[in-house]
Amino acid sequence: MHGLFQRAARVAADRFAPRFAPRFAARLAALPLALLALSGVNAFAQDWPTKPITVIVPFPAGGGTDLVVRSVQVALQKQLGQQLVIDNRAGAGGTIGSGMVARANPDGYTVGIATTSTHAVSTGVYKKLSYDPVKDFAYGGLIGTSPYVLVANPQLKATDMKSFVAALRERPEGASFASVGAGTVSHLLGEKFKDVVKAPKSPLVHVPYRGAAPAYTDLIGGQVQFMFDNPVGLAPYIHAHKLTAIASTAPDALLVGVPTFAQAGVPGFDQTLWYGFAFPKDTPPKVVEKFNRALAAVLSDRTVAADLASKGVSATPGSSAAMQATVARDAPFWRGIAQAAGATAD
Repeated sequence: MHGLFQRAARVAADRFAPRFAPRFAARLAALPLALLALSGVNAFAQDWPTKPITVIVPFPAGGGTDLVVRSVQVALQKQLGQQLVIDNRAGAGGTIGSGMVARANPDGYTVGIATTSTHAVSTGVYKKLSYDPVKDFAYGGLIGTSPYVLVANPQLKATDMKSFVAALRERPEGASFASVGAGTVSHLLGEKFKDVVKAPKSPLVHVPYRGAAPAYTDLIGGQVQFMFDNPVGLAPYIHAHKLTAIASTAPDALLVGVPTFAQAGVPGFDQTLWYGFAFPKDTPPKVVEKFNRALAAVLSDRTVAADLASKGVSATPGSSAAMQATVARDAPFWRGIAQAAGATAD
């Protein structure tokens, strides 16, 4: 077949070369090679995957992101017909593992987990980021989203947004909010909430913690007055009435009866923590599309969706382009908040 392509190209080149520029004739002669290369890529995509796929999770084993990935791991393996090997590469807020994905061989056998933190917030809180979330990845699609819930210490005696804001404004000693770490979404939402409270005489003070557990302890103890975090960690304390849920950025199965910020009369607080898959940027598009179709089939499974819901995550199937658009939209949003607050990562 290659010989037939070459002979046909030579005949065409001989016939039309006198009429057209030599450069065009040379390109015409090279057409068979281009067609062969294209057919090779298509054949590769059709056969892919033929061996296990490494999934780089840029956070520790057993953490929230790791648990979300494991919710889809088994079903996705069945769809693709190959094992998914999870490789936890934690550090620097997930940016170390994400950088590894950006630099990996784009052969379809390395994929990473991208989150709001690693591929949107990171652009505003890290001075030197080893990757560009918009340009350095080919996105395989979202897994799901989780809202952020604003919780308060019950000592404030606030039952809704209006009474909560009033309670913060009336504290002569001021108020403070906890976060799971400087430069996290938990921190940046607290900074954004300062514009809602508007208490110039007693400004809100940020108190960063190294993780959720110590922040919850001090919040319940009254050392800090409120914080933003995901429902999966806070729900048990809310249900036990150790913390009061004021509002959530989106509805969630773990937060039945908790109004959204929009319902509470506070617009502009609809941000979520999203999780998805990201390949190195030069991964063949057909491979990414095939992966996306498999992921969509997995997320449509009721058992998988229920497992994600139990972790405070809503299954969110969608195209690769939709996830790319989410990253492009969210990165400048979080960067703007971080820069206005002077927030940097630990």
